[in-house]
Amino acid sequence: MADLFMPAFIAVVVIFGLIKKVPIFDTFTYGAREGFRTLYSLAPTLVGLIVAVNMLKASGASDLICSAVSPLAESLGFPKEIVPMILLRPISGGGATALLTGIYKDYGPDSFAGLTASVLAGSTETTFYAIAVYFGSVGIKKIRHTLLAALAADFTAAVMAVITVKIFMR
Repeated sequence: MADLFMPAFIAVVVIFGLIKKVPIFDTFTYGAREGFRTLYSLAPTLVGLIVAVNMLKASGASDLICSAVSPLAESLGFPKEIVPMILLRPISGGGATALLTGIYKDYGPDSFAGLTASVLAGSTETTFYAIAVYFGSVGIKKIRHTLLAALAADFTAAVMAVITVKIFMR
């Protein structure tokens, strides 16, 4: 059944286009052209972001930052196991998912760290990626207060993840 969904969807779109007398192929090629233009304008920003993330990991700066932040985080009630995920999630969704998988493997998905990391993964955003894509796609270079507000939202989500899991684990 699922194998038929995409062909059926495409058929419905083509039939609807024929009924409305839309030049289907021209419209398709125009959309594809615009998609490539968007990709072309976003590529430098995304490549720069990926390079920066990899440099942070390779240089050991991310480990150093986690080591410096962990005592404060633990004093605030955050499990030390999720501190790297809290710091990496706004930068890299794939990296945060890898950390989440590692937390599941090392501590179990039903542990405090596993549950908190799960809530964190579902309630935070890859902030830097989202800003780069959305602002970059429309050519905005000055993000003003967006980054600070988004990082504050990510921190609030982390705090609420810990509080929520503590309430429901009782």
